[in-house]
Amino acid sequence: MTLTARLLAFLYFPFYMIAQEDINIDNKIIPESIKTEAINALSYYPELNDTEITFKFKDEIKKSTMQAQPKWTSFFKGKKKRSYIILISRKIQIDTESFSIDDIPSNILVGWIGHELGHIMDYRDRTNMGMLIFGIKYLYSKNHIQEVEHAADVYAIAHGMGDYILQTKNFILEHANISEKYKNRLRKLYMSPEEVMHLIEEGKLESKLE
Repeated sequence: MTLTARLLAFLYFPFYMIAQEDINIDNKIIPESIKTEAINALSYYPELNDTEITFKFKDEIKKSTMQAQPKWTSFFKGKKKRSYIILISRKIQIDTESFSIDDIPSNILVGWIGHELGHIMDYRDRTNMGMLIFGIKYLYSKNHIQEVEHAADVYAIAHGMGDYILQTKNFILEHANISEKYKNRLRKLYMSPEEVMHLIEEGKLESKLE
């Protein structure tokens, strides 16, 4: 089964959330300024409750706002024992428009974090060798980038975060000061709002039929 087929099948499994007070924060490192948003997003991913995740601010991340990756210190422990880090840029440069992380609305941050947690869900099923190949392909293949970014969105939608993902995309695509050139790049590599809405509606229809 291809990755796309596996994810689409996964989309129709009923999701469940974990109460925010039940989230295991002993294995999570979260800056206080984004703690509310991170815990909100984590509540949609009960599978990650026992996974060690560090959220860390970085002055700048090249061509990205946030970036999820395995910690190198845990890389050779095997996929079930891996820990992860989500890097968050303090200064968010989108084309010519510059934002501070403090300028981003709370619901948009939840969507961004939810997308990165979708990446971690994808990484959990990959072997160490698979992760190495994944990293190399991400550097050189636009088709691979598109598949990986779509996969993260599908994981987030399947976990009930579709509305957050939709709001995050619209925040960029409807922003008047961001150029069409940048928006077109986003449309090529990432799932469109229309595709997100389609998957949300398909998921709702499937739930009604069960």
